[in-house]
Amino acid sequence: MPRLGIILHGVTGRMGYNQHLVRSILAIRDQGGITLKSGERLEIDPIIVGRNRDKIEQLARRHGIARWSTDLDAALADPNDQIFFDAGTTLMRAELIGKALDAGKHVYCEKPISDDLRTAVKLARKARASGLKHGVVQDKLFLPGLRKLALLKDSGFFGKILSVRGEFGYWVFEGDWGVPAQRPSWNYRKKDGGGIILDMLCHWRYVLDNLFGEVKAVSCLGATHIASRIDEAGRPYECDTDDAAYATFELDGGVIAQINSSWAVRVRRDDLVTFQVDGTHGSAVAGLTKCWTQHRVNTPKPVWNPDQPQTIDFYKTWDEVPDTQLFDNGFKAQWEMFLRHVAEDAPWPYGLEAGAKGVQLAELGLKSWAERRWLDVPALEF
Repeated sequence: MPRLGIILHGVTGRMGYNQHLVRSILAIRDQGGITLKSGERLEIDPIIVGRNRDKIEQLARRHGIARWSTDLDAALADPNDQIFFDAGTTLMRAELIGKALDAGKHVYCEKPISDDLRTAVKLARKARASGLKHGVVQDKLFLPGLRKLALLKDSGFFGKILSVRGEFGYWVFEGDWGVPAQRPSWNYRKKDGGGIILDMLCHWRYVLDNLFGEVKAVSCLGATHIASRIDEAGRPYECDTDDAAYATFELDGGVIAQINSSWAVRVRRDDLVTFQVDGTHGSAVAGLTKCWTQHRVNTPKPVWNPDQPQTIDFYKTWDEVPDTQLFDNGFKAQWEMFLRHVAEDAPWPYGLEAGAKGVQLAELGLKSWAERRWLDVPALEF
């Protein structure tokens, strides 16, 4: 049975632990690996690495992980492990990925791959020149709701796509009146790599590029709505980076996209993230898992009349797209895709070049906010 040893760094954090370790790597391990085209079963053998010995050891014991270490250099030097994965802090990522490439490891990592474009492009070029396999997490493309949007697009349902509207976010508690915050404090400190523009515009780049058209220009307004919060130790701290972003994008083909991202918004919509796509023949609204459509022949004909209550129940005029296939956890689905890419050179379009494009859009979004103007998004050369 073929085997892939995987070095997992940064999986003690919320996202790294829940999505990458438990719901992806351990789920793949516990199902007996994955089946390759040859019919063989590919076995995965993880080693978790972190600085906190007690935390790593307890994590390994809890989940029956035989191998763990606090020595990343030693792990990278082991020829029996072929893949390095990082879900640690943004500010450390580029250096760690560079070290892993130098050690001859295939690399897979969370986004952003860096907090500045120059470093991100340099890293992507290094990965490409190495001949090693490399990839960046593009998890939202694997959400059931967005996969249904992709299915609608591929079927021609929309006709000509006109516009995309995205709403993302929820209220992150400040921690000052008895309800603890549900996001870490570093998210709101610039020196630690925080900020919603750097975080979310990396996501919106790959969503827009892959589903609706390549991003050609951006106009972005950021805001720091909540000026101070309480950290994990119960101490107040000042928030010096953006917790909301209001962005408009011009896409290839004339599509206009508007996406609001906020950690200071209370949710009154179908899900924590929703995308509405409007086309000449039909429209759709997708959340994390569900998707609703309205074809042009089923579109109601409202008339503006502010003198009487609305008589149309607009929600009832949409039809839900049925679940015609089983969608696995999105992070797990992309992990399996990358593992097949490493093991048998299966197709893989999400290299570190895609990560650099995300950093580019975030950097331009921040610049647009600072300069209060539209900016073109030039093609990157790798």
